[in-house]
Amino acid sequence: MGLDFLDFRILDLIDILLVATLLYYIYKLIRGTVAINIFIGIVIIYLVWKLTDFLNMEMLSSFLGLFSSVGAVMLIVVFQQEIRKFFILIGSTNITSKNGIFKSFNFSKRSTEDLSHIDEVVNACQKMSETKTGALIVIRRNSNLDFVKNTGDQMDIKINEPIIQSIFYKNSTLHDGALIIEGKKITATRAILPVSNDRKIPLRFGLRHRLAVGITEKTDALALVVSEETGQISYLKNGDFCFFKDEQDLVDKIKNDLI
Repeated sequence: MGLDFLDFRILDLIDILLVATLLYYIYKLIRGTVAINIFIGIVIIYLVWKLTDFLNMEMLSSFLGLFSSVGAVMLIVVFQQEIRKFFILIGSTNITSKNGIFKSFNFSKRSTEDLSHIDEVVNACQKMSETKTGALIVIRRNSNLDFVKNTGDQMDIKINEPIIQSIFYKNSTLHDGALIIEGKKITATRAILPVSNDRKIPLRFGLRHRLAVGITEKTDALALVVSEETGQISYLKNGDFCFFKDEQDLVDKIKNDLI
């Protein structure tokens, strides 16, 4: 009887791999947010609960089991934004495409060499920062962005620094709205993004920043904003502002988030 746990089936292995993959994907989805600490705590409590149940520690197991039941409701409240993003991602992802669900679960990583265009994007932002040229750039990860692309002018342009600068040039007819990047191409300009109503956004940030927060709240896309008032570059992910030390650090963070 004590050796029952050695009766290990291939389905048990598949079960473990699927759960591990799901947990990893959830971790990747909330990495860099405040919710990550709560997520790790919940995983630890669940593992301890299963261990105490296996060792027949009835009192501690019952207590942790009760806590886990209440925790399910807490999860819905605490991870409301992340749960919404998860279902948006599942509902909008084509399983057979190169941006499909298997790519989302990180079965095939892209190399940093495939992301060389990010250097061009950040260099363009740096040049626009020096001239205080306002800009709003959205970089697709997995979520379908057709609902915002359809509000602007559809494009099919290979990314390079001069083109990005010319799009956001103050006298350009394309400078209003957001520029959408998918893969190595600019696929839309003048796109209208959803505005965030988050009251925690500092008042010093204008409409471009609220739009960037809005699109990164509702999808897993990344956003870059160049302030027209200060020239400051902001990088946003999961509805939050991400700190970076310098231009190279920003490039590295974006590439890491796209892998």
